[in-house]
Amino acid sequence: MGACLGVMAVAVFVNVVLRYGFGSGIVASEELSRLLFVWMVFIGATAAYPAGEHMAFTSLVGLLQNRRGAMAAMTVLIRLCVLLACVLLGWGAWLQVLAGMSTYSVVLGYPASLLPLPALLCAIAIGVMAIIELIKREPLDLGHAAEVE
Repeated sequence: MGACLGVMAVAVFVNVVLRYGFGSGIVASEELSRLLFVWMVFIGATAAYPAGEHMAFTSLVGLLQNRRGAMAAMTVLIRLCVLLACVLLGWGAWLQVLAGMSTYSVVLGYPASLLPLPALLCAIAIGVMAIIELIKREPLDLGHAAEVE
C-alpha cells in the first residue's frame, strides 16, 4: 500500500508541476495513478478485515451480548452475509477480468483485466478468512465502544 501511495504521489506531483510550470505533462500519470489507487484500496480492504477495522454497526448486535444463543446465531448470519458479498464481488470481478483480457489501456498498454483483478483477489481472501472464522466459531469483535460517542 505504501509503495502504491508513494508512486501515485510522485506521479501526480510531477505531472502537476509539469502542467502548470511548463505547459506539458506526463500522459501516463493519470492511468498509472488510477491503477495504483484501485490496487491500494483493495489491498487495504483485505488487510483491514482480519483486524476488524471495516465499518461496523454493532449497536443492535451488542444488545444480544447477554444472550449466548442469539449472539452465536447473529455471528453466523453476519459471516454468511460477508461470504455472500464476497461471492457477488468475486463473480462480478471475475467477469470483468475475463472481459478485460482482450482490451488494453490507451496510454500504458497494460491489460484492462488488471483493474478488476484486485477486487477478485480481495473477495477470495476475505471469503477464505470468513470461512475460517465460521469454522473456528470465532465471536464477533464488538470492541468499538471506545470509538462511539
